[in-house]
Amino acid sequence: MRSFHNQSGSAAKHYERTCGRGDGYNRRHCKRSGERSLKLARMEIRRLTIKDYEKIIKLWSRANLPYKPKGRDSKEAIATQMRANPNFFLGAYEDDNLVGVVIVSCDLRKGWINRLAVDPRYRHRGVAKALVNEAEKVLRERGINIFCALIENSNVASKELFKKCGYVEHRDIIYFSKRDSDEI
Repeated sequence: MRSFHNQSGSAAKHYERTCGRGDGYNRRHCKRSGERSLKLARMEIRRLTIKDYEKIIKLWSRANLPYKPKGRDSKEAIATQMRANPNFFLGAYEDDNLVGVVIVSCDLRKGWINRLAVDPRYRHRGVAKALVNEAEKVLRERGINIFCALIENSNVASKELFKKCGYVEHRDIIYFSKRDSDEI
């Protein structure tokens, strides 16, 4: 469990530099119309358990991250994944509010950062970057030193985040998948 305190911290300074202007910037770029932007006073990243399942699903919904409730994202499937790799499900909490989540996986050669989502009200506060950093740390502890993420081409914000975290975009790689069912 790690705590990130932000009294005068960089996230608050970033907020003031980019979102606190009086020129309408925050309405156009930092939040969707009608959303309240919340400053992050104290964030704690901790391992998630199956008790957090409903909070995870609600966060994915708020973040517009699609999920497969009859397949890989069912409560039973997530519980099985958590039992197999209990340190691979990480959540960013402010008090009792789950504000960010990431699922880590590895194939023994590469580490994968999956299902990264941040509550829209807490974006641009360093939550996603902190989750990526913690995911990398978990993978390093397993001896994994190559980190990967699959990002939809239209998800510009995620692509920019990973570039800022030092990831290199490989435009020459095309992803293929095969599923036994559209529900999984």
